[in-house]
Amino acid sequence: MGMRFEDRTDAGQRLAAALSQFREHPHTVVLGLARGGIPVAAAAATALGLPLGAVMVRKLGIPGHEETAYGALAWADGRTVRVINKPLFERVLEHGVQQEWLDDVENRERAELLRRVQLYPETALDVAGQTVLLLDDGLATGATMRAAVEAMREGGAAAVVAAAPVGSIDAEASLERVCDAVVCLHLPGKFRAVGSYYRHFGQLSDEDAVRLLAR
Repeated sequence: MGMRFEDRTDAGQRLAAALSQFREHPHTVVLGLARGGIPVAAAAATALGLPLGAVMVRKLGIPGHEETAYGALAWADGRTVRVINKPLFERVLEHGVQQEWLDDVENRERAELLRRVQLYPETALDVAGQTVLLLDDGLATGATMRAAVEAMREGGAAAVVAAAPVGSIDAEASLERVCDAVVCLHLPGKFRAVGSYYRHFGQLSDEDAVRLLAR
């Protein structure tokens, strides 16, 4: 069955223990990937005594297989960053998915991304010169985390650390190429859905996420 986390708060507290070298570290911020990463980040930021914020991200899912991301979007410093898995994108087109279908996915996700930017507080933290700890509740493909990393790089972050309670081996490997460090507490050999590693893994509403950030 592999490691189990009670919920996202428990996962964030365990991640904080693994990130203890950053406790009350100057010029360091904790950012949760919205929405699922926000409660993880909130628990970790509290334990580490660090400022909390969020990164707006959206997965670009393959039509008919939406859980599989061919890319992702992230918003930072007034602009949208787009990251595409080119080999997967090309295979998707070769297997009959129409370009206009993918355009529809991207247009829809861009609209949702901007809606959340307007709704969520603490999404405009200045990361220039900061060490940024990016936290999510799990890394399946790593697509949204990669987009968040690129957004932080473009924002002038001095260092970027990606951290999650659980992730796939492939996702961790892809992130190690673009991050200063990757921290993942559990890397199962055969990765299942992120939620299967949690005892309680309910959907977060916008209101839940905003309430956590407003604290």
